[in-house]
Amino acid sequence: MTRHIAMILAALAAVAPVQAKEASPDAAVGNAPEAKPEAAEKAPDKDAENAKLQAEIAKLKLERELITEKLALEAAKRKEAIKDAVAKSEMEVAELNREFEISKIRSEKLAADLKAVQSEAALELTKLQNEISTIETQDKRETYADSKPVYLKNPLREDGVLVISDRRIPLNGMIGESTADYVTSRIDFWNNRDKELPIFIVIDACPGGSVMAGYRILKAMEASAAPVHVVVKSFAASMAACITTLAEESYAYPNAIILHHQISSQIAFARLNLTQQKEFYQESERWWDRLAAPVAKKMGLSTDEFIEQMYARSTSGDWSEFGDEAKKLKWVNNIVEGIVESSINVNPDAEKKPAAAKEALSEQVDADGKVFSYLPRLTPKDVYFLYNPDGYYRMR
Repeated sequence: MTRHIAMILAALAAVAPVQAKEASPDAAVGNAPEAKPEAAEKAPDKDAENAKLQAEIAKLKLERELITEKLALEAAKRKEAIKDAVAKSEMEVAELNREFEISKIRSEKLAADLKAVQSEAALELTKLQNEISTIETQDKRETYADSKPVYLKNPLREDGVLVISDRRIPLNGMIGESTADYVTSRIDFWNNRDKELPIFIVIDACPGGSVMAGYRILKAMEASAAPVHVVVKSFAASMAACITTLAEESYAYPNAIILHHQISSQIAFARLNLTQQKEFYQESERWWDRLAAPVAKKMGLSTDEFIEQMYARSTSGDWSEFGDEAKKLKWVNNIVEGIVESSINVNPDAEKKPAAAKEALSEQVDADGKVFSYLPRLTPKDVYFLYNPDGYYRMR
């Protein structure tokens, strides 16, 4: 196309001199022919004009072709530029796609690496958790003994050893309403489990307490289809001594102490007139008759004889005996040389549990520096049947 334009430019250059020569005044003056007739002069003028027009037409054609070629060249350049731009864009797109694919692959690789790390960490964590669980399970297993509770209808062996099953109810501390709830509900439960195997009320140390609460325990023992056996390991006094003596079956170590005495109450801080004091005395006496009469009857004594022997043994009326002597007095039925707690198959140090429900008492110090505890308020008509020689327990 460029060559074609060059040829057109050359043709235009050739036409231009011819037109200049035809139009030159020197040619008209210097080489003027001799005068001819008028008709002869017109013919050459017409030919010259035609030649001039043809040259002009040829020039215009060439100029048109030149313009056309220039336009075509510009169009070709634009097309080439567009083609180059498209090619460049395609290259850029291809490069971006390549970079995107690379980034995608890298991202997928990072995700895969992260997942692998997470999986490895999770695996390690699971491994550690399994190890901890295994150790905890082993430790927990070691807190349990392989033995199972022994259930005997006659729990006293011939060698003088008492075998206690898991049908046991601890009775320790001062007896109150919560203690009665604790003991009686468990008597009911063990009855519902089995009505032939014995239930054991085990006393480590109990100074007695509320006669109403203690009486609830006695009545639950009487109503129980399953026999209720009371075991005294260390000390049972007052209401606890009545529970022991009146039980269908009872056991004590030879050196365990059982103590009986009359009902006594402190009313120093109560404001009672003589009539009220008399009524209070009569109420206590009625309770005493209900509790002491069955004990005296089992001993083969009258209530008055029982009281007489109390004060014959002690000026305070607190009659205490070791287990072996208490058996002779029929306060306890059997003396044991040993006690097997067959239900204790869990390490006692593994978990701290309350042995039994106890009345909440808080110690205080009086003006004389003596430590004491206020007894919980009793319900009306209730009295304390409690061994309290040093005045540790006090009434408000």
